[in-house]
Amino acid sequence: MQTHDRTVNDAQIGRQLTALTTGMDHLERRLSRGHGVLDSEGLVPIYLGSELVPPLDLQDWDAVHRELDTLEQQTAQYPDSPRRTFLTDMLRSLRTATRLFEGEELSFREKLEGLVGVPAAPVRDEELQAMHAELDSLLTQAGMRSGSLAERIQRWEEERSLDAAQLESTFTDLMAQAQARTDTMIYPTGDYTMQLNALRGVPFTARCNFTAGQMDLNVDLSFTRAAIKHLVCHEVFPGHSTQLLYTLDKAKSGESTADVLLCTANAVTGCVQEGIGDQGVHLLDWVEDQDDAVHVQLRRIRSASATSAAWYQMGEGWAEDRVLQFLETYSFGQRAWIEGRVRFASYSFRGPFIASYWFGNEAVRELRERITDEQRPEFIRFLYGQMHSPRSLSQFGA
Repeated sequence: MQTHDRTVNDAQIGRQLTALTTGMDHLERRLSRGHGVLDSEGLVPIYLGSELVPPLDLQDWDAVHRELDTLEQQTAQYPDSPRRTFLTDMLRSLRTATRLFEGEELSFREKLEGLVGVPAAPVRDEELQAMHAELDSLLTQAGMRSGSLAERIQRWEEERSLDAAQLESTFTDLMAQAQARTDTMIYPTGDYTMQLNALRGVPFTARCNFTAGQMDLNVDLSFTRAAIKHLVCHEVFPGHSTQLLYTLDKAKSGESTADVLLCTANAVTGCVQEGIGDQGVHLLDWVEDQDDAVHVQLRRIRSASATSAAWYQMGEGWAEDRVLQFLETYSFGQRAWIEGRVRFASYSFRGPFIASYWFGNEAVRELRERITDEQRPEFIRFLYGQMHSPRSLSQFGA
């Protein structure tokens, strides 16, 4: 039996995994002609590595299964490590995706556990209530003392809501500050920037349109300065755009294996991608005031309640009216946001990924909170320079 050479196998497997995943995306699009379970985002929404690792030319799903079999056999040769954990979880995710693309009907539970790599369960009511209590305390500290919690949150957001004319200048100013902090604390992002692109009637709050250099923003919603700061950190610096710049650079230099080019994949990697985005303000140590602290907690509540609502809607079959009522009671979200969450959860392929925000945020948060100052450079390389599932991320330092 040959001695396992970690470096050689990592390079080889990283390329195989990348070529297979992008090849699957191309195959599904070709066979379904736009009528499959993938939406317009695809399996790999943004792929910058075509010149480094071209997609594998696959003729059918049997070929995909054979490739997955080979990769699973190679992964079994790894010692116990975060790398082996990630590869195991990623291959399970791709196998689940293949079954969906072949037309198999999978339960919401199977999609959450297999495709997204998270528990198939709602966030516990006691945990949501505890988050509500913490938000109540933060609002009290901010001088919001009268009325129910829902009334105070509504008043807090309305009083701080930006006019439409303020959105672009606020975005531009915060993006410049975020980029300066990211360049110092995470990675030098060069001359890359984004413009604000206002949209209506979309099921998301904001989106990283990297290749167009735009942050798409759903202006059916209203935003506070703290909310725009969060979105800048999530979508641009140090979130999605930064991760794309970092991974392309490290894949080109050979410092990272080629599979880092899959950082946007709608697979187990999606959890950590969204976790980096949702933890962006914290990664930059940029909670400046009470408004930021309130918004951070409100984000956690909305992410958790959306995860629960998606389970109740798709996992337990709740009627839509009951799901809407749950979100109104627990998330304190604007109506357009609530309706967007219900639409999002109903998508056959993308729907389960609604849970990636909560579980990804918690995975990155838990690791960020336990590292020392001395470990931070290694932590950044581990977080941005390798692909992870929530399970492999938790093994930092193993």
